[in-house]
Parts: sequence; structure tokens; C-alpha cells
Amino acid sequence: MIEAARSLLRDWLFLRLDDPTKAWLEEQISLLATANGDSALCMAFGQMPRRLGKSMLELSSEEAAAADRCIEGWAPGDWSLADAGRVLLLSSLPGEWPDFAPRFSSLCNTADVAEAISLYHGLPLYPVPATLEPQVGEGLRTNMRSVFEAIAHRNPYPKQYFDTHRWNHMVLKALFIGSRLAPIHGLDERANEELARIMLDFSHERRAAGRPVPFEIWRCVGPFARGAALGDLERVLGTGDSLERRAAALALAASPDPDAAALLNRFPEMATEIASGKLNWAVLQ
Repeated sequence: MIEAARSLLRDWLFLRLDDPTKAWLEEQISLLATANGDSALCMAFGQMPRRLGKSMLELSSEEAAAADRCIEGWAPGDWSLADAGRVLLLSSLPGEWPDFAPRFSSLCNTADVAEAISLYHGLPLYPVPATLEPQVGEGLRTNMRSVFEAIAHRNPYPKQYFDTHRWNHMVLKALFIGSRLAPIHGLDERANEELARIMLDFSHERRAAGRPVPFEIWRCVGPFARGAALGDLERVLGTGDSLERRAAALALAASPDPDAAALLNRFPEMATEIASGKLNWAVLQ
């Protein structure tokens, strides 16, 4: 599927480039197989914005659907043309293990912000992706929200390759830097009891400090909300704003605790909207 995704990316990118730019990019790809391939790669990486311009890839709905069919969760529609060019170039490098991972890490270590975004966008398309996980973990340490979101948002790599500890760290880091959780691919599928506990502890710390609690916390808590956690949700239903109250209601609807249903039924309007499908996480923005 990775080869098919690379082929799709190449087709989409070349449809959006003029002939001289396509010829230049094809030349750069051919240079990768020469003795000076690494040098050519670094040079081309820096030249991408000037050569390809600042436009966005902007996939059509049909192209976006094809991307998701090829690799579940792959959504390159918000990439720039320079992102796409860099990813295509890097994913075309000859050689896999053990050659690719060190090259990828070396590029990450010297990349500027725009280059780092491109590098992490391309994770689903690189050879032997599991070997890149240590470097991706380092990338999560960044305080640059745009770089963090290149890993965490609309990227199928974390869902597939992160262990539970790394996954939970990524979700918590998103909250710390003010990033949304909804664009994280696999957020519901990778929900786990440890993350729910972390989210509850985080909410308690925020509330004790008189700071707002991000409403998306309750999406992570809901499937594991039992006992005392229901009290937290009841408090939000009684004191939160409209967005927070709806998030708490959705969390109750996902709870395995029988008492959650009784609590939710005290708010019949929201219970009815959830049952009918009118209220779900997708509509909470």
C-alpha cells in the first residue's frame, strides 16, 4: 500500500506542476540513485518552496477518498506543494533498512520548521516505518505546535506504531500546547484506561488552579468513566458552558457504568440528541 500511496502522491503533485517544474523534480529523484544522492537530497529539500511555490495540494473529494482507501487515515489535502515534493523525494530514496532511518533522523536534526513539518507529514509513505519511531518520539518533544501537529494530526502513523505510553504522551502533550484532539487519527480506537486516568488527573489540576478544562478531555474519559469519574461529569453538567455540558453528556453515553445512563437521563434533551445521532463528537467544535 505504501508504493500505491507514493504513486498517488506523485500523480496528484505532477497534475499541479508546470512542465519545467516537473522536469526539475524528476531530475532530483533520478539523482538520488547516484553517488551524490544524499547531497542532492539536501539541496533539493531546501529548494522546494522556491521551485514548487507556496500553493497547497488541495485534494478533491475524490482524491481525498482515494488517499484514505490506500492508507486508512492518510489525509494529505492540507499539505503544501513543497511538503508533497519533499515527501515524494524522500520516499523515493533507494535502499531501505538500515539506510533509510539514519538518513531520516539526520534530516530531522538539521531541518528548519517548514522542513520538519514536511518530514513528519510523510511518515506513512516511508520505507520500514517502524524503524522511525524513536525519531518520531523525539519530534513530539518540540514546542512548535505546527511541527507537533504534523505528527499528531491527520496522520495514521501514531495509531499504527506508537505503544500505549507514547500514544498517551502525545494526547496529553496536545492539551498542554493548546492543540485539538479531534484531528488525531485513531483517538477513539486507541482510548485506554491509563489515558482516562491521566485526563481525569489533569482536569483536577486545572480545576484546582482555577483554569478551564478542555472539553475534549471527556472524550478520552467517557469509555472508562466509572464511580468517582461520574461525579466529575455530573459537576460539568451542572456548572459548565454549553460546549462542556454536551461533551460531558457524550462521555456519559460512552460510559460502561450503569449509573451513567441514569445520570444522562436527567438531561433528556441531550440524551435524545445523542440517541438520534444529532449530538456527537464531530459536531463539537
